[in-house]
Amino acid sequence: MLVNELILGIETSCDETGVALVRNGELLADVTATSMDEYARFGGIIPEIASRAHLESFIPTLDAALAKAGVTLAEVDAVAATAGPGLIGPLIVGVSAAKSLALALNKPFYGVNHIIGHIAVDSLVHGPFPQKFVGLVVSGGHSHLMLINNIATDVQELGGTLDDAAGEAFDKVGRLLGLPYPGGPHIDRLARQGNPHAIRFPRALRSGKNQELHKYDYSFSGLKTAVARHIEGLEARGEDIPKADIAAGFTEAVVGALMEKAITACLENKVDTLVIGGGFSANSRLREIAEEAALRHGLTVRIPPIRYCTDNGAMIAALGWHMVANGVAPSPLDISVDTALPRETTILYS
Repeated sequence: MLVNELILGIETSCDETGVALVRNGELLADVTATSMDEYARFGGIIPEIASRAHLESFIPTLDAALAKAGVTLAEVDAVAATAGPGLIGPLIVGVSAAKSLALALNKPFYGVNHIIGHIAVDSLVHGPFPQKFVGLVVSGGHSHLMLINNIATDVQELGGTLDDAAGEAFDKVGRLLGLPYPGGPHIDRLARQGNPHAIRFPRALRSGKNQELHKYDYSFSGLKTAVARHIEGLEARGEDIPKADIAAGFTEAVVGALMEKAITACLENKVDTLVIGGGFSANSRLREIAEEAALRHGLTVRIPPIRYCTDNGAMIAALGWHMVANGVAPSPLDISVDTALPRETTILYS
């Protein structure tokens, strides 16, 4: 499936300003500017700061991407941008920029789903998707399992997080352990020094009615609380806090829950491919367990390189390219953004 159109992708759902260009399923350029360093002292993203950072970064990032790809704006055939989910201010900046470019160039505009983009980007690395597969998106704000028949037109949500997402839980536990923000990378490194079996933390929704009602759902809030209670108990007894063992045990509980339900989704829906995306898919233990599970169950597990796990323009350009390749009608220029865009909505029309 070759589609010669040049797709410009714009990602501004949170704190990364990403711009990328894709043609024929091939990534020509991917440039990202981030304001992450500005939030370390706050322990989280500040939407107003992020919005202003996008305004300042967009034009330089766009220029850099065009230069890297060796193309001009006049050569762009379609513009895609994240229309949701995400933070309203950052989303508006990116969608407004994309609409302006589409209008000026007289080219179609696609307001696409950020979550599905995390899966779509894998096609730029590992090639075309199979006819049917399961997608697992794990990031700072999202943990979702999806059955995908067509990445552009047919996505069915199987389950998702009922409270904290995996990445969010890592950030909160990182604070409990006194680690810098964001907690994910720091816990990942610390966990590799610890014993994952020294402390067994609970995994929710695995038995009784919960297992039946929430077969593909996740819950990490109770796990975070269990870590907090464990640390409080050690402090109350005046004992040392084995941070590496806590990080390892916590990681094992999160990753185990994620992969257990993802593998079940593959087996029960009779698919042989699992595609994992999102910021937390950079976690080294998740990648190890995914590889082990693939061998054990005869599945193919696809995870893009770490550079494509966090938010980036390539994921949006890739999804935009799939939209064009599948003949999907573009979005009207009068659409708004949707901060809680449903996972099954691949493109926004109103």
